[in-house]
Amino acid sequence: MPRPKDAFDDLRPFEFRDPDEVLAADQMYTVYEIARLLQGVDPDEELDAETEAILLDWAIPWMLDHESALCFAEPERDDEPGFYGLRADADSSEP
Repeated sequence: MPRPKDAFDDLRPFEFRDPDEVLAADQMYTVYEIARLLQGVDPDEELDAETEAILLDWAIPWMLDHESALCFAEPERDDEPGFYGLRADADSSEP
């Protein structure tokens, strides 16, 4: 149910950081690690499943919005997530 704005003590601008502000150029990350980094959480920190799901709800749209700045590497095994990182040339059509 909607709530009135004056019910909140702190209203902030809705902003996402650019990929180069979040990811190191020489590293590849799983979507789970990116989700943690976007929230300022250590990428190796263990989280409960509910918190992980909430962080993924933020990370996936961010990744889709910045797809032109990202590259992808296949996982080593089928039961593992893929890896994402900054493209060498974010303006290029090839990763």
